[in-house]
Parts: sequence; structure tokens; C-alpha cells
Amino acid sequence: MPSRRSLLLILAFAILIRLPFLNQAIQGDDDIYLTEGAHAQIEPWHPLHTTYVFRGEPVDLRGHPHPPLDGWVLGALIALFGGVNEVGFHAVYIGFTLLAAVAMWSLARRFSPRPAWATLLLLATPVFVVNGNSLEADLPFVALWMAAMALFCAGRRFWAAVAMALAALTSYQVVLIVPILASWLLLKGGVGPLVRARPPGRALACLAAPVLALVAWQLFERWGTGAWPLAVSLGYQKSYQTAGHKLTSALTLAVHALFLAGPLLTPLAIVAAWRRRHDRDTQFLLAWIGIFFAGSAVIFFAGSARYLLPMAAPVAILASWSFSSIRSPYLRILTLAGFASQLVLGLGLAVVNYQHWDGYRQFAANLPMGRRTWVNGEWGLRYYVERRGGLALTKDQPVQPGEVVVSSDLSRAVEVHAPLTPLVRTLEIRPAIPLRLIGLDSHSGYSTASLGFWPFGISNGAIDRVRAEAVGERHVTREYLTLAAPDSSEQVVSGVYADHWMARTAMVLLKNPPEPRGLTVEFYLPPQASARRVELLLDGKSVARGNYSKDGVYTLAAAGPLRGAGAAAEAEVEVDSTFFAPGDQRPLGVVLLGIGFR
Repeated sequence: MPSRRSLLLILAFAILIRLPFLNQAIQGDDDIYLTEGAHAQIEPWHPLHTTYVFRGEPVDLRGHPHPPLDGWVLGALIALFGGVNEVGFHAVYIGFTLLAAVAMWSLARRFSPRPAWATLLLLATPVFVVNGNSLEADLPFVALWMAAMALFCAGRRFWAAVAMALAALTSYQVVLIVPILASWLLLKGGVGPLVRARPPGRALACLAAPVLALVAWQLFERWGTGAWPLAVSLGYQKSYQTAGHKLTSALTLAVHALFLAGPLLTPLAIVAAWRRRHDRDTQFLLAWIGIFFAGSAVIFFAGSARYLLPMAAPVAILASWSFSSIRSPYLRILTLAGFASQLVLGLGLAVVNYQHWDGYRQFAANLPMGRRTWVNGEWGLRYYVERRGGLALTKDQPVQPGEVVVSSDLSRAVEVHAPLTPLVRTLEIRPAIPLRLIGLDSHSGYSTASLGFWPFGISNGAIDRVRAEAVGERHVTREYLTLAAPDSSEQVVSGVYADHWMARTAMVLLKNPPEPRGLTVEFYLPPQASARRVELLLDGKSVARGNYSKDGVYTLAAAGPLRGAGAAAEAEVEVDSTFFAPGDQRPLGVVLLGIGFR
């Protein structure tokens, strides 16, 4: 009865930390998963078989680094609610929090003298508090991971295999569970459990479940859609999987790991683990931490705090030992303070997170939508503007006079080269609580290591500034456009960055000369560029092509004198290949120097 009462109190605590955030706005990568859920209404078995605009580039969603289970769940909820309902969806997702809590309770009863404290420490972990309020795959994955661990350690191998297979359809990261549970078998009895399993091989068959589920899904997608999802994903990631990105990610993950239990409890957990280092249960928990961290350092390149969620459980169990092993009343107070500080920090970050994304929701709700509207941003801003009829702006999309561009200083990916006039007042998102997960003036690496090493920031600065601007008339005055000229941006339509690098395609407007003249483009091909073929087009028609085998400055000219139609001509430059420079997420072709009629 005391155990049942403790479990009920834990479940009540889990519900209480979720209730204030039921109306959480769409955030982070929620929009990608909702796109999967929406496509599941069309292709129920293949929710990833669609395209998505990511940072101004159309991408194949089969390359998304998460299998489709979360998309299926959201697809079912969209069908059930008749659309996206923030309160309803988050209420359903509380079920994953409860599943994680029950699984943790089962594990903690096996590994900790204070199972209630261990479970509460997991629920109070800031990354669990914050990311548990999203619709991304993180919470479903950690819930299924924890269920698989608890069932396997309890000897319920069939249901553990089912949980592992479901976790495999949520995240590729599930492969790390295989060596972790293999270490459990080895520590519990050497190689015996692997050899004497009845029927033979049952334990190995259980451990093979996540791998078999991933292979089966890959084959099913290849048969149904014509592509291997993992191959598509690796194709998109190859520019990021560098030694520099890996090292930065590993260092950031190490800092995140130290904050799983917090600065007060982490030293006590280390001391408790050292004192029990010869205990096999302790060795298993340390193996869980070590294998998972090492695997995450190899797999990931972004270093996000949420990647370590499945590692929070053994850390919480180790930290819970301090409640039993410490006799000093002062140190007991310190452990209570550690739990309280974790909870306060997690709730504070969750409130800031709520206000950040709610700012986008409110901005989009007050946006006049009488004209074609483009959104130059990601995440929740894009979702809410698109829900009102807006369109995602791509790098090669020219904007026309009279249209509206909604931009985010934090997440815009497209350089808009057009006269812009403010349409409504700029919104500055600046929560009063001086904590930041991400922001213009924050160096928090909570979401990605490229922004900093710390798991959160302390700042009063703005998280983002959002504006809606009307596109004005262009003044096309130059027949030949030098990209370094101060006013050149007014004649650039798309595909040219502020430093004159171009994407795969670049378009400019040129004043038509009175008589036909030669059309040329001058560009610099750097040593690191992958482009080898450059094409020049006038009003959509190819007029010149050139092949280049080495770096240098080149001029590509049309064969004869030309003149475009109308007062202004559209000149385009296309390259056959782009590359990504280290630390730069832009697809880069060549450096444009000048283009026009001579």
C-alpha cells in the first residue's frame, strides 16, 4: 500500500508539471512532425513521403532523422480532433509522461533504496520538464525507451521487445539500447544468460528487436516510396558530420550531462557511485551512462540537451542514493535544495519557452492577411503564419510588389532583396524571467551546440524580433550590376547572399539597353567550391554555358548581342553543385562579382 500511494503521488506530480502548459504553442520542430501527421491523412503508411521547406530549401522529408511513429500519433490526433488542437494534443501527450514515470518507478524500485526520490528527480530534470511540453519525438521516445528498459530488467522479454520496436520507429538512437542491455545480462551472470536462455536465444532475439524493426521499416519505405530513408537522411547530414562538429557536439553534451542532476546533486551522485562501485547494479547504471553518452557523441553533431533524455534516468537513480547514504542533516538539506533547484529551474525555463512560442502565435493572429504573405522563418512562427494562409519563402522565390514578408531575426534563412516597408509594429519577444533556451543575445546551447556550450543562458535580452513588411516597387536603373555596389540589392531578386555568394540559382533584374548588347556574368570560383558548370539565362532562356575545372575569376558571355523583353530583363545564373562551408548552413555555389549588359 505505501508503494501504491507513492506511485499515485508521483503520477499526480507528473500531471501537475504538465497542466500549466497544456496550451503550449507549436514550437521547435513540432511543425515538421505536424507536416508528417497531415500527410498521413493522404498516405497513412508513409507519412514521410512528402517535401518540406527547411531553411529556404525544399527537402525530402524521408530524410528526417526520426522514423514515423510520432507522425502517426499526430496524424491520428489530427483525424480525431479535425485539425491541430494545442490543448487536446498536449493533454494526450501527458500519457507519455505518465508512461515514463511508471517505467522509472519500476526501474528505481530495482536499483534505488529511494525509488520515489529517484522518479521525482527524473521528472524534475529541466530538459524533461521543458521538452515534455512539445509534440516532437523526444518525449514518446524516452517513454518507450524507459518502458523497454523496465520490462527487460523485469524479465518480461516479449513486451520489452515490443517497446524497443516502437522506440525504434521513433528514433534511430534506439540502437544504443542493445549494448546497454547486453551489459545488463553480462553483469547479472556473465555470458550465462546469453547461453542458457530458455528457449535458446530468447534474450538475443529480444535485443535484436529494435534493429529488426528499423530494417523492416527501411525495406517497407524502399518498397513503397522508392528510397531508403536512412540514405536520404545521411545525404542531408554529410556536410555536418565533420570532426569539428563532432568535437563541439561532444563537449556540449558533456556540459549538458553535468546539469542532468544539477550542480548540487551531481557531486553527491558521483560520491555515492564511487562508494558502491563494486556493486553490479551500480556498474550497470554507469555502463548505461557511459555507453549512451559515447554513442550520442558519435551519432550527433548538434549537441542538443534533449539528446541526453534517456540518460537522465540512471543519473537520477545515482543521485537518489544520496538521500539514504548521507546522515548529516546539513547534507540532507543540500540534497533537498538540489531537487528544489532543479524543479524551479525546469519550470522557469518552461515558462520562458511558453512565452517565446506564444509570442509567434499572437503575432500571427493579429497579422492582416489580405495579400499574399511569405514567412521567412522557421518553427512556430512559420506554422502559425502558414495556418492563416501564408507560404514558406524559398531561396529562389522572387517576391513581388504588394506582397508581404514576415521575418524572424532569429530564424530567417532567405536574403530578401527588395524594398520593404513596415506593415505592422515589430514584435520583440523578451520574457521577464532572465533565463534563455535560445535567443538573439543568448549563448545557450540548449538546442544546438553552434550557439554555445551552456545548457541555458542567463539574460534579459530579446529572444527574437518579428516583423511583417510590404514589398515595394523595385527601381531598376543599371544595365550592368556590380554586386559590390551599395544599392545593388534593389535589383537582386533571389539567390544572392549579403557576402555575394550565390545559392544554386541567382536572379537579378537588369535595365534593358536601347539596343541589343553582350550579356556577361563575372564570378569567382573559390578552391573549396564544388560547382563545375555555370549557366547564364535571360528571361528564362539559356544563352551561355561554361565548364570550369579549377578555381579562379571567370567571365561567361552570351554568344551574341541580346536584349530582354520589356523595360527590365530577368538574368539568372545557375550552378550544377553547391557545398556547405564549416559552420555555415547556406548552400554555396560561386561568388558573383557582376552581371549585365556590356
